[in-house]
Amino acid sequence: MSDNRKYYYLKLKENYFDDDSIVLLESMQDGILYSYILLKLYLKSLKYGGKLQLDENIPYTAQMIATLTRQQVGTVERALKIYLQLGLVELMTDGAYYMSNIELLIGQSSTEGERKKQARMALQAQKKRGGHLSDIRPPEIEKEIEIELEKERELEKGQTAPAYGRYQNVFLTEKELSELQAEIPDLWKSYVERLSEYMASTGKTYKNHAATIRRWAAEDKKKAAPQSRNRDYSVQEGETV
Repeated sequence: MSDNRKYYYLKLKENYFDDDSIVLLESMQDGILYSYILLKLYLKSLKYGGKLQLDENIPYTAQMIATLTRQQVGTVERALKIYLQLGLVELMTDGAYYMSNIELLIGQSSTEGERKKQARMALQAQKKRGGHLSDIRPPEIEKEIEIELEKERELEKGQTAPAYGRYQNVFLTEKELSELQAEIPDLWKSYVERLSEYMASTGKTYKNHAATIRRWAAEDKKKAAPQSRNRDYSVQEGETV
Protein backbone atom coordinates (compact mmCIF):
# COMPACT_ATOMS: atom_id res chain seq x y z
CA MET A 1 0.00 0.00 0.00
CA SER A 2 1.43 3.39 -0.97
CA ASP A 3 1.97 6.00 1.73
CA ASN A 4 0.29 9.27 0.66
CA ARG A 5 0.79 11.04 3.96
CA LYS A 6 2.65 14.34 3.99
CA TYR A 7 5.84 14.42 6.03
CA TYR A 8 7.68 17.42 7.46
CA TYR A 9 11.32 17.48 8.46
CA LEU A 10 13.81 19.82 10.10
CA LYS A 11 17.24 20.34 8.57
CA LEU A 12 19.93 21.79 10.82
CA LYS A 13 23.18 23.20 9.46
CA GLU A 14 26.38 21.94 11.02
CA ASN A 15 26.97 25.34 12.67
CA TYR A 16 23.45 25.60 14.12
CA PHE A 17 24.72 25.44 17.71
CA ASP A 18 27.40 28.05 16.96
CA ASP A 19 24.81 30.74 16.20
CA ASP A 20 25.10 33.67 18.62
CA SER A 21 21.50 33.31 19.79
CA ILE A 22 21.91 29.61 20.56
CA VAL A 23 25.25 30.15 22.33
CA LEU A 24 23.69 32.88 24.50
CA LEU A 25 20.65 30.72 25.16
CA GLU A 26 22.66 27.71 26.29
CA SER A 27 24.90 29.88 28.50
CA MET A 28 21.93 30.79 30.70
CA GLN A 29 20.73 28.87 33.71
CA ASP A 30 18.69 25.93 32.38
CA GLY A 31 19.86 27.01 28.91
CA ILE A 32 20.42 23.47 27.66
CA LEU A 33 16.81 22.67 28.57
CA TYR A 34 15.60 25.80 26.75
CA SER A 35 17.63 24.78 23.69
CA TYR A 36 16.02 21.33 23.79
CA ILE A 37 12.53 22.84 24.04
CA LEU A 38 13.34 25.16 21.13
CA LEU A 39 14.13 22.22 18.86
CA LYS A 40 10.81 20.60 19.80
CA LEU A 41 8.98 23.84 18.96
CA TYR A 42 10.68 24.02 15.56
CA LEU A 43 9.39 20.53 14.83
CA LYS A 44 5.89 21.32 16.11
CA SER A 45 5.73 24.43 13.90
CA LEU A 46 6.65 22.77 10.59
CA LYS A 47 3.10 21.75 9.71
CA TYR A 48 1.93 25.36 9.71
CA GLY A 49 4.94 27.05 8.17
CA GLY A 50 6.55 28.13 11.42
CA LYS A 51 3.46 28.97 13.47
CA LEU A 52 2.79 27.13 16.71
CA GLN A 53 -0.87 26.19 16.49
CA LEU A 54 -3.18 23.25 16.98
CA ASP A 55 -5.06 23.88 13.73
CA GLU A 56 -5.66 26.77 11.34
CA ASN A 57 -7.52 28.80 13.97
CA ILE A 58 -6.20 27.77 17.42
CA PRO A 59 -2.69 28.95 18.44
CA TYR A 60 -0.77 27.06 21.09
CA THR A 61 -0.77 28.58 24.58
CA ALA A 62 2.08 28.19 27.08
CA GLN A 63 0.03 25.52 28.86
CA MET A 64 -0.48 23.58 25.63
CA ILE A 65 3.20 23.85 24.75
CA ALA A 66 4.12 22.62 28.23
CA THR A 67 1.90 19.56 27.75
CA LEU A 68 3.28 18.77 24.29
CA THR A 69 6.93 19.22 25.32
CA ARG A 70 6.40 17.42 28.65
CA GLN A 71 7.73 20.37 30.65
CA GLN A 72 6.46 22.50 33.51
CA VAL A 73 4.37 25.46 32.37
CA GLY A 74 6.61 27.84 34.34
CA THR A 75 9.65 26.53 32.48
CA VAL A 76 7.91 27.03 29.12
CA GLU A 77 6.81 30.57 30.03
CA ARG A 78 10.40 31.51 30.96
CA ALA A 79 11.70 29.89 27.80
CA LEU A 80 9.22 31.77 25.58
CA LYS A 81 10.16 35.06 27.20
CA ILE A 82 13.85 34.41 26.49
CA TYR A 83 13.11 33.30 22.91
CA LEU A 84 11.28 36.58 22.30
CA GLN A 85 14.19 38.59 23.72
CA LEU A 86 16.71 36.75 21.53
CA GLY A 87 14.55 37.05 18.41
CA LEU A 88 14.10 33.29 18.11
CA VAL A 89 10.32 33.59 18.37
CA GLU A 90 7.86 36.30 17.34
CA LEU A 91 4.38 36.95 18.73
CA MET A 92 1.94 37.50 15.89
CA THR A 93 -1.18 39.69 15.91
CA ASP A 94 -3.48 36.68 16.25
CA GLY A 95 -1.67 35.56 19.41
CA ALA A 96 0.27 32.74 17.77
CA TYR A 97 4.00 32.26 18.25
CA TYR A 98 6.10 32.17 15.07
CA MET A 99 9.54 30.53 14.91
CA SER A 100 11.62 33.32 13.38
CA ASN A 101 14.34 31.27 11.65
CA ILE A 102 12.15 28.47 10.38
CA GLU A 103 12.81 29.30 6.71
CA LEU A 104 16.48 28.43 7.21
CA LEU A 105 15.70 25.06 8.72
CA ILE A 106 13.28 23.45 6.27
CA GLY A 107 15.49 21.55 3.87
CA GLN A 108 17.26 24.59 2.45
CA SER A 109 20.95 24.17 1.65
CA SER A 110 21.54 27.45 -0.20
CA THR A 111 21.22 31.12 0.62
CA GLU A 112 18.01 32.99 -0.12
CA GLY A 113 19.64 34.77 -3.05
CA GLU A 114 20.94 31.51 -4.52
CA ARG A 115 17.56 29.87 -4.07
CA LYS A 116 15.79 32.66 -5.94
CA LYS A 117 18.41 32.54 -8.67
CA GLN A 118 17.92 28.79 -9.09
CA ALA A 119 14.15 29.27 -9.18
CA ARG A 120 14.39 31.94 -11.87
CA MET A 121 16.76 29.82 -13.97
CA ALA A 122 14.46 26.79 -13.63
CA LEU A 123 11.47 28.92 -14.59
CA GLN A 124 13.18 30.20 -17.72
CA ALA A 125 14.24 26.66 -18.65
CA GLN A 126 10.68 25.44 -18.22
CA LYS A 127 9.35 28.18 -20.50
CA LYS A 128 11.83 27.21 -23.22
CA ARG A 129 10.91 23.53 -22.94
CA GLY A 130 7.19 24.16 -22.62
CA GLY A 131 6.99 21.11 -20.38
CA HIS A 132 6.20 20.26 -16.79
CA LEU A 133 8.26 20.98 -13.70
CA SER A 134 10.90 18.35 -13.03
CA ASP A 135 9.96 15.72 -10.48
CA ILE A 136 13.50 15.73 -9.09
CA ARG A 137 13.61 19.47 -8.37
CA PRO A 138 13.91 20.29 -4.62
CA PRO A 139 10.53 21.27 -3.07
CA GLU A 140 11.72 24.73 -2.00
CA ILE A 141 12.68 25.53 -5.63
CA GLU A 142 9.36 24.12 -6.82
CA LYS A 143 7.47 26.47 -4.51
CA GLU A 144 9.50 29.46 -5.67
CA ILE A 145 8.70 28.62 -9.28
CA GLU A 146 4.98 28.44 -8.49
CA ILE A 147 5.17 31.92 -6.96
CA GLU A 148 6.97 33.26 -10.02
CA LEU A 149 4.43 31.64 -12.34
CA GLU A 150 1.61 33.25 -10.39
CA LYS A 151 3.28 36.65 -10.80
CA GLU A 152 3.65 36.06 -14.52
CA ARG A 153 -0.03 35.15 -14.87
CA GLU A 154 -1.10 38.31 -13.08
CA LEU A 155 1.10 40.47 -15.30
CA GLU A 156 -0.22 38.76 -18.43
CA LYS A 157 -3.72 39.84 -17.38
CA GLY A 158 -2.55 43.44 -17.44
CA GLN A 159 -2.88 43.74 -13.67
CA THR A 160 -0.42 45.26 -11.26
CA ALA A 161 -0.42 42.72 -8.45
CA PRO A 162 2.26 43.32 -5.82
CA ALA A 163 3.10 40.45 -3.49
CA TYR A 164 2.11 40.57 0.18
CA GLY A 165 2.48 38.39 3.25
CA ARG A 166 5.43 36.85 5.06
CA TYR A 167 6.21 34.62 2.09
CA GLN A 168 5.40 37.24 -0.59
CA ASN A 169 2.92 34.85 -2.19
CA VAL A 170 -0.38 36.74 -1.78
CA PHE A 171 -1.06 38.82 -4.89
CA LEU A 172 -3.48 41.74 -4.72
CA THR A 173 -4.05 44.48 -7.23
CA GLU A 174 -4.33 48.05 -5.94
CA LYS A 175 -8.10 47.88 -6.43
CA GLU A 176 -8.41 44.58 -4.55
CA LEU A 177 -6.26 45.84 -1.69
CA SER A 178 -8.30 49.05 -1.38
CA GLU A 179 -11.55 47.08 -1.34
CA LEU A 180 -10.29 44.71 1.37
CA GLN A 181 -9.07 47.63 3.47
CA ALA A 182 -12.55 49.16 3.23
CA GLU A 183 -14.42 45.91 3.90
CA ILE A 184 -12.30 44.57 6.79
CA PRO A 185 -10.13 47.53 7.88
CA ASP A 186 -8.91 45.99 11.13
CA LEU A 187 -8.43 42.45 9.86
CA TRP A 188 -7.16 42.55 6.27
CA LYS A 189 -3.50 42.33 7.32
CA SER A 190 -4.08 39.28 9.53
CA TYR A 191 -6.00 37.54 6.72
CA VAL A 192 -3.19 38.26 4.25
CA GLU A 193 -0.66 36.73 6.68
CA ARG A 194 -2.95 33.78 7.34
CA LEU A 195 -3.32 33.08 3.61
CA SER A 196 0.42 33.54 3.00
CA GLU A 197 1.38 31.10 5.75
CA TYR A 198 -1.32 28.61 4.80
CA MET A 199 -0.22 28.44 1.16
CA ALA A 200 3.44 28.23 2.13
CA SER A 201 2.85 25.37 4.57
CA THR A 202 0.42 23.34 2.45
CA GLY A 203 1.56 24.11 -1.08
CA LYS A 204 -1.98 25.06 -2.09
CA THR A 205 -2.66 27.89 -4.55
CA TYR A 206 -5.73 29.99 -5.30
CA LYS A 207 -6.74 31.74 -8.50
CA ASN A 208 -8.10 34.81 -6.73
CA HIS A 209 -6.47 35.69 -3.42
CA ALA A 210 -8.82 38.58 -2.68
CA ALA A 211 -11.84 36.32 -3.14
CA THR A 212 -10.29 33.71 -0.83
CA ILE A 213 -9.73 36.31 1.89
CA ARG A 214 -13.34 37.53 1.57
CA ARG A 215 -14.61 33.95 1.85
CA TRP A 216 -12.55 33.28 4.95
CA ALA A 217 -13.69 36.55 6.54
CA ALA A 218 -17.33 35.72 5.82
CA GLU A 219 -16.95 32.23 7.27
CA ASP A 220 -15.29 33.58 10.43
CA LYS A 221 -18.02 36.20 10.81
CA LYS A 222 -20.68 33.53 10.47
CA LYS A 223 -18.98 31.36 13.10
CA ALA A 224 -18.75 34.30 15.50
CA ALA A 225 -22.40 35.34 15.09
CA PRO A 226 -24.59 34.37 18.09
CA GLN A 227 -27.07 31.63 17.31
CA SER A 228 -30.59 32.56 18.34
CA ARG A 229 -32.86 29.77 19.42
CA ASN A 230 -36.55 29.67 20.15
CA ARG A 231 -37.03 28.35 23.63
CA ASP A 232 -40.26 27.37 25.36
CA TYR A 233 -40.14 28.55 28.94
CA SER A 234 -43.77 27.63 29.71
CA VAL A 235 -44.32 25.37 32.72
CA GLN A 236 -45.86 22.04 31.84
CA GLU A 237 -48.35 20.29 34.05
CA GLY A 238 -46.63 18.41 36.85
CA GLU A 239 -43.46 20.53 36.71
CA THR A 240 -42.28 22.82 39.46
CA VAL A 241 -40.72 26.21 39.12
